Amino acid sequence: MEKAIPLDKFIEHSLYDKKRGYYINKNPIGENGDFITSPQISVHFSEMIAIWLVGFWEKLGKPKNLNIIELGAGTGEMMYQINKSISNFKQFKQSCNFYILEISPELIKIQKKRNSLNKIKWIDNLNEIKKNPSIFLANEFFDSLPVKHFIRENNEWFEKYITKKKNKYFFKNKKKKLAQIEKILGEKIKKNQNFIEVSPKSIAKISKISSIVKKNNGGILIIDYGYLGKKMSDTIQCVKNHKKVDFLNNIYESDITHLLNFNFYLKKFRKNLDKVKITTQGEFLTNMGIFERAEVISKSLSFSKKSDLYYRLQRLVDDKQMGKLFKVMFATNKKNKFIMGFND
Repeated sequence: MEKAIPLDKFIEHSLYDKKRGYYINKNPIGENGDFITSPQISVHFSEMIAIWLVGFWEKLGKPKNLNIIELGAGTGEMMYQINKSISNFKQFKQSCNFYILEISPELIKIQKKRNSLNKIKWIDNLNEIKKNPSIFLANEFFDSLPVKHFIRENNEWFEKYITKKKNKYFFKNKKKKLAQIEKILGEKIKKNQNFIEVSPKSIAKISKISSIVKKNNGGILIIDYGYLGKKMSDTIQCVKNHKKVDFLNNIYESDITHLLNFNFYLKKFRKNLDKVKITTQGEFLTNMGIFERAEVISKSLSFSKKSDLYYRLQRLVDDKQMGKLFKVMFATNKKNKFIMGFND
């Protein structure tokens, strides 16, 4: 890297470069990787998603053809458990066309191995899905899409760039016109907003998914870490071996993510879809009946296995762990009277 490049391009290069990219050549997920996601913590997480999907399908009028698209499926564990959970709902399973949107060749191999008995189509473009009602699942997908940073100083706007000197990377700010930033955001910047963190790729995905749902019916369920404040914050975090590290010194070797500003996502989805619900992961899983499910299963378990089961559930729902930091957002058309998992 000889010249300065925008922050989002640096992140994209580090994560997705075809030769050295972090996500391209390794499996970073799991106890032996750099981070772990909810489907690896407990199978009951995916079971709740499966129940939610069946409930939504019923409210949609039980269409004979339904697309279920998982965005960035990680190890393929959630898709595997969903297919396993719906085996008793034969009419629903027969109606489903399963897709996984994935760009990592290494993760695709792992996903295909895990789901060898399931009928799934892997795609790298949403234009490949059939024109049916479509339900999109995004568990820790949007947080991995590269972000731009814009900073206001002395009433002037700057964009954060990365430059390299003597094999070391440094931040560098370059002037940016307000109109250019507002064009990327798709909205006017308020006077009290002095910092912007935004992912152009996320905006493009939201727009594409919203138009598909508006046209063909369906919805999207997003599960990710984030916040609801109206003011944006610098939330970039870099993880390696389950510990936070400096991403400038760990290029190609660490996961670079950010917290979603769900208030911003709310506004973007409402441009095309007129029904958007949001709650915490803890409330969603509790409302879905995850503890009732655990109670039934735990009756036949030994004390140690029962303790492990509830330890894992607490990790998912406890406010001090993943329960509050992780949010669940559902966007659909107003005509769909479906609110399972959400408080009315």
